[in-house]
Amino acid sequence: MKISIITVSYNSAATIEDAIMSVASQTYHDVEHIIIDGSSTDGTLEIINRHKDKISKFVSEPDEGIYDAMNKGLRLAGGDVIGFLNADDIYADNLVLQKVASVFDDSVVDACYADLVYVSKDNLNKVIRYWKSGGYQEGLFRRGWMPAHPTFFVRKAVYDKYGGFDLDFKFQSDFDLTMRFLDVHRIKSVYIPEIFVKMRMGGATNRSILNIIKGNIEAYRACKKNGLNVNLFFIVRKILSRTPQFFSRQ
Repeated sequence: MKISIITVSYNSAATIEDAIMSVASQTYHDVEHIIIDGSSTDGTLEIINRHKDKISKFVSEPDEGIYDAMNKGLRLAGGDVIGFLNADDIYADNLVLQKVASVFDDSVVDACYADLVYVSKDNLNKVIRYWKSGGYQEGLFRRGWMPAHPTFFVRKAVYDKYGGFDLDFKFQSDFDLTMRFLDVHRIKSVYIPEIFVKMRMGGATNRSILNIIKGNIEAYRACKKNGLNVNLFFIVRKILSRTPQFFSRQ
């Protein structure tokens, strides 16, 4: 079983090497690492070229944002299972993809996901937030829930059938996609109660208060698009749902 890992980058010279080495160090070896770069100008390309022996496919060209780049990666992916690792993220240990492959040995399973920790940009061992995904239950998306997307692995056949990221959403297309797969199309998913990914604080979605507000408005629109019965209180509820992440730990 081949696993495709897609990494989207843009001016990620400070972190891209960590992401590349994180994938390369996995004990599971039937992996293709695809990097989609948005024409970086800060030295990212030099670092990628330095590690080209660890990268299966590489594209560097202008794009329409992170989700457009992710869709490009989906079109290039040749694996049976697809996952995404952001350019400033790393896997929590070198057994993550081995565990993912074991889950997909069951042909009934369409997707799996796990937990994620937000860490300090300067200290990957300093946990700021702990995102405990929890098992999917009907109605959770109406309360602002979603699985941690960098831990979300899905069979390629599911993407082929139900499509990729909706570019109408600039901040919350991953919320829309996981909702479509889990809540609308009811694919079979498995929750793994372990930390799979360390994510540096300061990503595009949570970089500013304005982006957080825009993202939550998009999440509301995504619910409406997918036929979920929500009102404007959903936005407040989704913001408040993150509060426990700053206090809970594994």
